[in-house]
Amino acid sequence: MSPHVPVLLDEVIDALAIAPGERHVDGTFGAGGYTRAMLAKGARVYAFDRDPDAIAAGCPIDDPKLTLIERRFSEMDAALAEADALPVDGVTLDIGVSSMQFDQAERGFSVQADGPLDMRMEQAGQTAAEWLNSADEAEIADVIYTYGEERRSRRIARAIVAARPLERTLQLAAVVRKSVGYVAGKDKDPAIQVFQAIRIHLNRELDELTGGLEAAERVLAPGGRLAVVTFHSLEDRIVKQFLRDRSGHAPAGSRHLPAVSKRRPSFEAVGKAVRPGARETESNPRARSATLRIAKRTSAEPWGKGEAA
Repeated sequence: MSPHVPVLLDEVIDALAIAPGERHVDGTFGAGGYTRAMLAKGARVYAFDRDPDAIAAGCPIDDPKLTLIERRFSEMDAALAEADALPVDGVTLDIGVSSMQFDQAERGFSVQADGPLDMRMEQAGQTAAEWLNSADEAEIADVIYTYGEERRSRRIARAIVAARPLERTLQLAAVVRKSVGYVAGKDKDPAIQVFQAIRIHLNRELDELTGGLEAAERVLAPGGRLAVVTFHSLEDRIVKQFLRDRSGHAPAGSRHLPAVSKRRPSFEAVGKAVRPGARETESNPRARSATLRIAKRTSAEPWGKGEAA
């Protein structure tokens, strides 16, 4: 089987402008598509993934310029310091679930294949089934509304609680669809939004994204490039706001309030958001919602954690 081709691969590699011998971070190794392209350009690559299966699958890549690291990308600064690999010339983050994870029914991420309700990226900690079968109805509704952007969250949560215990992916998908009167081929599948919400909650994906952006700021050399691919509005909003703050383009405060000292911009925005073309979305439907944002590191000191303009 040929390896999965990551979304916006050519655009990401062009944005990174890799020169042979540079050090680059692939913060979301997945099936290794970005890493292989970086290696082909002559980069020294430090590839991170919190999923042990992804690291194991990547081990056969025979290239002395590759270092695989089984850690969260939010910990890249500590890991690179331990490897004596600071600073780096580029950081790439492809947020969300990899195609490999979606395609393995036993991982529990897909609404289309039957498997255990797992959804853990690190394969450790609480499973989706354990959370769904123990959380109260209000908490489930809040998660579905916040991370799935599903306005019928209360109705869906009520149906989930009534159907407990839930153990399988298709079992949960059926409960969700029935609760809102879903009609296949006519309506947008609500199970997709619910699975997304549960997955984001269990894996703390939005907190991890924020931590990863701040870590990238700390490890990038002046002139280094940051490339981030997101797949839904919650992720893209975080990246957009982070780069707006760090590049000094946050909205100004009221002229009636005391002036707030401004930090030197740590990033310079590079162009506008990039989205896949028709050819890519036709060959890979998962690419339809993807957005790529690119920024260049300045020489300014990193900002503090959680710091805004």
